[in-house]
Amino acid sequence: MPTVRQADAHPTTPAASPEPHVRAPFPVGAATVLLDAFRPGDRFLATPTRTLLAHGVLAQVPHGPEPVAERVMATLRRARSGNRAAPLVMGAIPFDQSAPAALVVPETTRSGPALAADPLVALPAGRPPVSDTWTVRPEPAPDVYGKSVAAAVHRMWNGEFSKVVLARTLEVTGTGELDIPGMLQRLARTDPTGYSFALPTAPGRTLLGASPELLVSRRGDRLVSNPLAGSIPRSDDLAEDVRRAAALLESAKDLHEHAVVVDAVHQALAPYCSTIDVPARPSLIRTAAMWHLSTTVTGTLASPDVSALEVACALHPTPAVCGTPTDVARQVIRESEPFDRGFYTGMVGWGDTEGNGEWVITLRCAEAEERSLRLYAGAGVVSASEPEAETAETAAKFRTFLNAVGASV
Repeated sequence: MPTVRQADAHPTTPAASPEPHVRAPFPVGAATVLLDAFRPGDRFLATPTRTLLAHGVLAQVPHGPEPVAERVMATLRRARSGNRAAPLVMGAIPFDQSAPAALVVPETTRSGPALAADPLVALPAGRPPVSDTWTVRPEPAPDVYGKSVAAAVHRMWNGEFSKVVLARTLEVTGTGELDIPGMLQRLARTDPTGYSFALPTAPGRTLLGASPELLVSRRGDRLVSNPLAGSIPRSDDLAEDVRRAAALLESAKDLHEHAVVVDAVHQALAPYCSTIDVPARPSLIRTAAMWHLSTTVTGTLASPDVSALEVACALHPTPAVCGTPTDVARQVIRESEPFDRGFYTGMVGWGDTEGNGEWVITLRCAEAEERSLRLYAGAGVVSASEPEAETAETAAKFRTFLNAVGASV
């Protein structure tokens, strides 16, 4: 049997370990009450260590030429000097770190335990409204995406690069107003051990999703990164689901893809760490839709002046969301994807004035605006990739959000 680690075992601060300013034990409902209270315009983030719900904007992190981590820390310090005892920054950073981010210091922030620590999260969310009026438009079409995968594989066999992550999108449009709180409920309750989020990125636009992948967290001098690479869709049949998990753990193609990502994370973290631990082999985590190869990399921070976000920016983009070599993979993405990724495969998270924080890769996500959702999904393409398999993988990843919406393709 494969070594299986469920998604709630992300080795960040254990969910049962409270923050110093919050009394323990947490009452039943302390996390789900924040989920239930979310309304469009709020900022919600649930991780395996805490649940955050923020209202209003005290300060906006400005766009500028300085690194985003420096601009965030300067904004936090200004907020603290205005008699804010412990301000947080929350928000999202695009795939292209030079593009404007959506980061703010909220006016008020409510904090609770992890959703997975709240027994009430097991209660089902309301079903999405039954409707046959959804219009689904893929970009690019699945066959065009498959041709892009085949072209990338051909270039890899010619030695131009070793991996690229190619994405596609679905534009899902309904006839009525989108129920964003309901979608968030279904995403968070389906995978409560992962990273659920919903936050505004522009007037009238909301980024929401349920990512399985921690880019980096920092608490005190402890850094944790949990790269995922190598995936296979889940099966509703238990025996087939176990077979797929075992096959993924033995897949030479997926193990190679995963090793490339873990090595890149190791190399990027090493300059910031006095000690670092990298397991020799990956384990498995599961979401509602996918199995993933997973490795938890831990390190001891060498300098207290380095924030979680600074390390996250040094790590991003990993080969898990871009490819290798990075510069070549970026160019292949620009040539192959007929859309701007925006916040997809960027980062979403929180940070404080001490440099602590959690930053998650923005996956299994969509941007909601008026009556439409733009969904994103990608697959890691290596020389052994097959167009049909990679197209099927992206379709499986779309399931997370399509189930929350009540639409199908």
